[in-house]
Formats: sequence, structure tokens, C-alpha cells
Amino acid sequence: MDKVAIVILNWNGREMLEKYLPSVMQYSRDEATVYVADNASTDDSVEFLRTHYPQVDLVILDKNWGFAEGYNKALSQIDAEYYLLLNSDIEVTHHWLTPMIEYLDVHKDAAACQPKLLSIFDKDRFEYAGASGGFLDKYGYPFCRGRIFDTVEADNGQYDDVTDILWATGAALMIRAKDYWEVKGLDARFFAHNEEIDLCWRLRIRGRRIVCIPDSYVYHVGGGTLPKGNPMKTYLNFRNNLTMLYKCLPDEELKHVMRWRWFLDYLAAWQTLILNRNVGDFKAIYKARKAFKAWKKDFKADRQEIQASRRKKNIPEQKSYSLLWQYYAKGKKLFSDLPF
Repeated sequence: MDKVAIVILNWNGREMLEKYLPSVMQYSRDEATVYVADNASTDDSVEFLRTHYPQVDLVILDKNWGFAEGYNKALSQIDAEYYLLLNSDIEVTHHWLTPMIEYLDVHKDAAACQPKLLSIFDKDRFEYAGASGGFLDKYGYPFCRGRIFDTVEADNGQYDDVTDILWATGAALMIRAKDYWEVKGLDARFFAHNEEIDLCWRLRIRGRRIVCIPDSYVYHVGGGTLPKGNPMKTYLNFRNNLTMLYKCLPDEELKHVMRWRWFLDYLAAWQTLILNRNVGDFKAIYKARKAFKAWKKDFKADRQEIQASRRKKNIPEQKSYSLLWQYYAKGKKLFSDLPF
């Protein structure tokens, strides 16, 4: 059994592996076993690994299962106390694992944690995907210490304290295997996007803590296989975010939030079309709303199970205000400006 299993999910990512795997091997081998789970790549990723990194353990999947189910299938084959889900476009740093391992070893009530995420292109600035830990507003909009919507802050040490968060980034997520499987892992139906938020929120509902450990920091390229502005990414984000809200919101909040999201989503669609002339994203939002309506019934049992597991009525990291109002109406562009 491994103490820590670093698992990099790969799909046609030979270039990223060649560029960033060396840092993982250099700074992680003494504390973890490194795995690459390959989602049926059609490039020469697997051949490259077998030739240049025979010490890396390979998990070969039979098709591209996406991020969520790809990890579920890979992790089911790995015996470890802690999993560390790591994107292939991450450059890690000296002793990056130690603070996270030490924290989870001592704090048994914490299910998962993340390092501070900085941009590979500007190493003094946070990276969009997770910055220094994630939160949600009243209507399900995710934001981070160091990133609200498209405003990404410079890292001046302002968020270097260890803090409880609602969600840890899937780009570099350390999680207890026991907790991962107790909530049945990532929701495979999401395929990609919002799946780590959904996972962490389900754990918080059970009273388990999620934490950011900024003493550990890594550098992230970001964007993944679907760059920002891609209609498929927009579709998955909207569909999965609505599904996550349906699953996880308490009964007394669900109808109110969903009514507001109906209005806000269609407002976003028309704003995208009129102001940005982006027909692809406009159609993607409408398509996502339709898809959510069609498959909502498939998540009824999930919702019942999640609500029955609820140990915390109010989760402090899910904020009671509208992030849109704070950002656009009140001009609060920085995390430190928000009410807490």
C-alpha cells in the first residue's frame, strides 16, 4: 500500500508529460509513488513513458472516460492512503508534498487539501483554476482566494494562511482514499468540469473539512484540453453546475436558487450573444439548460442520499451573498474585499 499515490490522468498529453513530469519525478519520488493513468491516448504518450520513465507506474484505460470516470477507474486499481490527483500541466516545487501530508496526518477531520496554485506564465500571480482555495456563492458561482471571475490577483502572500475552503482544485487535489470512496468518488456523469467542486461539497455536507495549504505551491498552465471560450466547455460548466446545485443544496434553498439561476443563465446567454457576439456560447448555455432538465430525474436518488448524509446545515464556505452583485454592482473585484 502506498502512503501517497500521485495520479496523473493523461489523454494525448505527451508534450505536457515531457515538459512537466520531470519536476514531479524530481520532487516527489521520495514521498510518493507516481502513476500515469492513460485515457486511451492516440498519440505516443504511453510509448514515451515506457521509454523514458519506466519507473512510472502505468494504468492503461480502454477508452477516453473523461476526467471524472477516468480517475474513478484508475484509482480503483491503486491502493494508497492518500490519492493526489495531478494535472499533467503542473510544475511542482521542492518539498511540495510535505506540508499537505503532514496536515492530513495530524488533522483527521480533513478529507482533502490543495496547494497554492500559481501561473506557470507569471509565477507571481495566482492561476485561475484554484488559486489559494475555492468557495461558492449563494447561486453556485465558484470563486477563489486570489481569483473572482476573470480577475486574477498577484500573489503577495495575502492568502498564505491555512484555511478551510469549500472545494479544492482538481488540478492538484490530495484526498484520503477512504473519503473518496465513501462518497463514491467523482460523479462520472459530469465527464469534466465542476466534478471536483461536487465531490468536495458532498464531503463538506458530511462534515468533512477541505483545506488549502499555501506552504505547498505549484505552477499550473491551465486551460486543459478545452480552452476558455470553447462552447463544449461552456456547456459542461453550466450543465454540471446546475446538476451539482440540484444534488447538494438543502431543501429550503433549492427552489429559490434554481429560480434565480433560470433568470441568470438566460441573461448570461443573451449577454454573450449581444455583447460578445459569441453564438457558440449562446447556444451552449441553452443546450446546457435543456440537458439539465432532461437528466435531472436521474439524480433524484443522489439528492436524497446526499441530503440524508447531511451533518452540517450551514456550510460557512458556501456564502449567502450573490457574487455577481458584489463584483459587478459593488465593484468588489478582490477576494479580500468580499464580506466574510
